[in-house]
Amino acid sequence: MKVEVVLTEADIAQEFAEAIEARDLPEKFFFWFPRSAAEWAALTGHAELYGGLWETWKEISADAAALARHFSGRVPVISFGAGDGARDRLLMGALKDAGRECLYFPVDASQALLEMACAGADDEDIETVGIKADISSPVHLVYAADAAEPPRLFILSGNTMGSFDPLAEIRYVAQCMKPDDRLIIDGEVHDAQKTMGRRDNPAARKFLAALLASVGIGGDDGEIRFDHKRDERHAGLHLITRYFRAARDLSATVAGEEISLERGERIGLNFQYAYTPEAFRWLLREQGGLEIVAEYRSPDTRFLTAVCRK
Repeated sequence: MKVEVVLTEADIAQEFAEAIEARDLPEKFFFWFPRSAAEWAALTGHAELYGGLWETWKEISADAAALARHFSGRVPVISFGAGDGARDRLLMGALKDAGRECLYFPVDASQALLEMACAGADDEDIETVGIKADISSPVHLVYAADAAEPPRLFILSGNTMGSFDPLAEIRYVAQCMKPDDRLIIDGEVHDAQKTMGRRDNPAARKFLAALLASVGIGGDDGEIRFDHKRDERHAGLHLITRYFRAARDLSATVAGEEISLERGERIGLNFQYAYTPEAFRWLLREQGGLEIVAEYRSPDTRFLTAVCRK
């Protein structure tokens, strides 16, 4: 297993301590601890929550022959926020059946998830180089993109863009692309009745609790809450925030050091965006400067996935 390290464990540990001190945890920390990574893998396997996206990837894979015609020889697949790489492998298997060999570059900040992605690809005899990096960093994105020469197939799946500022993240990703590259990207479609319920449920709460438990914060120490807001920068951008509120004075143990929390204090547990279809297309076209060449709606209508070019 080959992994190139841009974001070191020491860097993450230092940043995590600083984030706890600031009472605000960015996305990358939710998958850092092995327990959190395991709970995330279980959550994404939850049919009710992510089954529709899996069906979309089956549909995209069924169209792999058309995608393969754009590439000659081997296809470099660079997956930003790859997670365990299961959807990537489904598509790469279809590209192989269409006569194209893939070079796989999963990119993730989580060592545990990156190892899952690399091991899964190795088991399927796909040449793989993992890249441990922070995809919220434009510098790290460019480094990962430069792992292969164009034309490349970029992937940003699982509503990954929605865990960052989407207006900035789509620009960063688009800046990595050349005219012959392709990008497969999805976003969660906002539903007034269902969007909050897809997050405020036992399976999702168990994932969030795993991170808190990894620093010594238990279920009796406080509660996890959710809020819904609108991002006024453009119509159709919905922001779901999450936070932990301490029910008593307590301390979190980070890298061997105790960080005190007073009763009533909050720790922000990052956020997630959901979009109207029109807002998602606006992000790709107007903010990213991309052209949508194909579009897929998941059977459960939760996700909208687009194949784009620059």
